[in-house]
Amino acid sequence: MRQRVLAKMAAMVVFGAGAAFGMGAAMVAAQEQVDPPPALSKQEQAFAEKLSGAALVGRFTVDGKEADAKEERYEISKVSKLRDDYWVFNSRVKYGTTDVTVPITLKVLWAGDTPMISMTDLAIPGLGTFTCRVFFHEDRYAGTWQHGEVGGHMFGRIEAAKP
Repeated sequence: MRQRVLAKMAAMVVFGAGAAFGMGAAMVAAQEQVDPPPALSKQEQAFAEKLSGAALVGRFTVDGKEADAKEERYEISKVSKLRDDYWVFNSRVKYGTTDVTVPITLKVLWAGDTPMISMTDLAIPGLGTFTCRVFFHEDRYAGTWQHGEVGGHMFGRIEAAKP
């Protein structure tokens, strides 16, 4: 069970698949060095500042077992816009004996002033294929996640990460 949760978050904000463009992490880093960072609107700048150096601390559920919500915590060191609707999330993956910070490229869409991660059938090597929709509002996040036949909800607070 914990594997599914950590894997889902790895897919979401943790989180190294080079995701949206099919690029590896090295190619994402190389692209960032070639192209100057895109200009950010005020709301994009606020989003990047809110999630950079933050932790998502909350709970997740599994469909059909909603009364048994489990704790979750995900750390994000930096969020930056790559281009268009794509953003790079440098996030910490803690799974079993693995503890690594990796960049993942994710699509961020806006509903007015509300940012939402939109990920569909993203394959994360060694973890599986994931879909999620997670929105951020003020100091909270909420959304849905799916990993194969298993899915559920996730929700919680956005906090400054502890050193």
